[in-house]
Amino acid sequence: MGEALRGAAPDPTALSAKVSFMRHRAVSPEPTPATPAAASAAERSDWATLRRLFPYLWAYKWRVMAALSFMVGAKLANVGVPLLLKELVDTMNPATRPAAALWVVPLGLLLAYGLLRLSTSLFTELRELVFSKATEGAARRISLEVFNHLHALSLRFHLDRQTGGMTRDIERGTRAVHSLISYSLYSIVPTLIEVTLVLTLLAVKFDVWFAGITIIALVLYIAFTVTVTEWRTQFRRQMNELDSSAHSRAIDSLLNYETVKYFNNESFEARRYDESLERYRRAAIKSQATLSLLNTGQQLIIAVALVAMLWRATQGVIDGRMSLGDLVMVNAFMIQLYIPLGFLGVIYREIKQSLTDLDKMFRLLEKEREVADVTGAQPLKLPAGQVDVRFENVDFGYDANRAILHGLSFHIPAGKTVAVVGPSGAGKSTLARLLYRFYDVSNHRSGGHILIAGQDIAQVTQASVRQAIGIVPQDTVLFNDTVYYNIAYGRPDATREQVEEAARAARIHDFIVSTPKGYETMVGERGLKLSGGEKQRVAIARTLLKNPPVLIFDEATSALDSANERAIQAELRSAAQNKTTLVIAHRLSTVVDAHEILVMQAGRIVERGTHAQLLAQSGAYARMWSMQQEGHDDDAGLAEAGTGWTGPGPVAA
Repeated sequence: MGEALRGAAPDPTALSAKVSFMRHRAVSPEPTPATPAAASAAERSDWATLRRLFPYLWAYKWRVMAALSFMVGAKLANVGVPLLLKELVDTMNPATRPAAALWVVPLGLLLAYGLLRLSTSLFTELRELVFSKATEGAARRISLEVFNHLHALSLRFHLDRQTGGMTRDIERGTRAVHSLISYSLYSIVPTLIEVTLVLTLLAVKFDVWFAGITIIALVLYIAFTVTVTEWRTQFRRQMNELDSSAHSRAIDSLLNYETVKYFNNESFEARRYDESLERYRRAAIKSQATLSLLNTGQQLIIAVALVAMLWRATQGVIDGRMSLGDLVMVNAFMIQLYIPLGFLGVIYREIKQSLTDLDKMFRLLEKEREVADVTGAQPLKLPAGQVDVRFENVDFGYDANRAILHGLSFHIPAGKTVAVVGPSGAGKSTLARLLYRFYDVSNHRSGGHILIAGQDIAQVTQASVRQAIGIVPQDTVLFNDTVYYNIAYGRPDATREQVEEAARAARIHDFIVSTPKGYETMVGERGLKLSGGEKQRVAIARTLLKNPPVLIFDEATSALDSANERAIQAELRSAAQNKTTLVIAHRLSTVVDAHEILVMQAGRIVERGTHAQLLAQSGAYARMWSMQQEGHDDDAGLAEAGTGWTGPGPVAA
């Protein structure tokens, strides 16, 4: 495609093929979807988007200047080709040249003609070679900034996002950087330079009507292109929205492959996907119809202008005001102008769409972080010994109108273990999310404070807080990589011996080495090639490898059988020795050795004490213990224990 946009006068057959290719590409469903509001915002901010892109390119300012110089050189050489062609034709006229000159002069002109052709290609390639580093560098820098920013956004953003649509936004935005540079620096600017040079030559060498016809054609062409393109944007936008919807639906279905199979809903998913494809098909046909109208109008304007120019040149030859070489030169100039004009409509549409795509990616960069470090935040200072954790009067709700935690206060002394038990929805896992600063307490309701080693975690850097904590979550999600990679993720700089030691401590080493590829076994998408228990043991291994001063076990053994649970509980107790540990559990048998046990219900602590103390109180914990010993469900135990809890209640994790 780069060759088609360079502005030289290639073979007409090749040109026709390239024009067809560009038009086909223009209707492909690549551009990003946009709601009408977003689209109008994107239209209003085209110049703002360009200004946003400019600093990334200006970092390579010397390459930009060199590329522009080569571009001007290529266009000067390209404009010189018809001038030499005129001289060559006039030289071959026996009536105006002596016989001897017919052999010598054309040879020199032919060599000069070939040199100019070579110069056009040489300058064009030098321009692309010099500027490629700027293009790729800008695209890389923007993509990296977006990637880092997405990781810095809050958990709330990632719970609300649509992965398929967002990844397409990033992909299109990155591609838009290349497209904008390619179409502007390699097409629009060179075309403007060439049009200016040709108009000047036509006006100076002949009469002003040659320039006038060309200018009128350009104005009509541009006005028609812009007007029709703006009108058909609504059809393009609808097509793009439906394309993104179909893509997101397909991705969501494939990510939930097992659920689809569980409920035998393959046909249902296929019908839903086909409905999206059918709506997209109808929109695409409408978009293609409007595109055909646009292309036909463009070619009509160009054809009329070309006929008018050649008619005037032919009349000049007949009247003796112009030579045959002048007629050939005018025709060559018009062909060279026709090529970029033929692409102008496509280029305009692609630039508009690239601006929209790039703006969409820049909007991701503008998403504000719900959880951000305060100005001048310092890393968490950990004492040489152990650290304690304290929740002080913590109120919190994921939604401002729906509280999850109510005035929660408790203390995990340094090197001790505190367990939290209670029904699903009581807010147990919310404690882990707050401790990790996935949400800030100070941003919700009356707040409260969470302290590690006496320091409010809202006042120190998030990275240092998370570095100090290790977690074994209830729902373990693994990377689609090797078992070794997933365990080593806890500490990427760990040695192989340390990784294997952590695997042994998690009781998964023997299983790993029994597989054909051992530690190089791929675990599949989200770790689906492993059983629930195997995934959980990998999660335990990588947390043990991280070896932080604060540990969180969120139902860490919920997917294990009884024998493995007892074995790993011993390892977890060993790993938690001299570490400050928060254990979230349903099964009370896993927390009997805790320094303190908190019984939560509906975001409040209703009982607290050691296992023995809570049994002695004969309260909710004691009744739940009795129910579990008899084999009843954990939540049923709480519901029947007389605590007032009668169901799952708010989904608070």
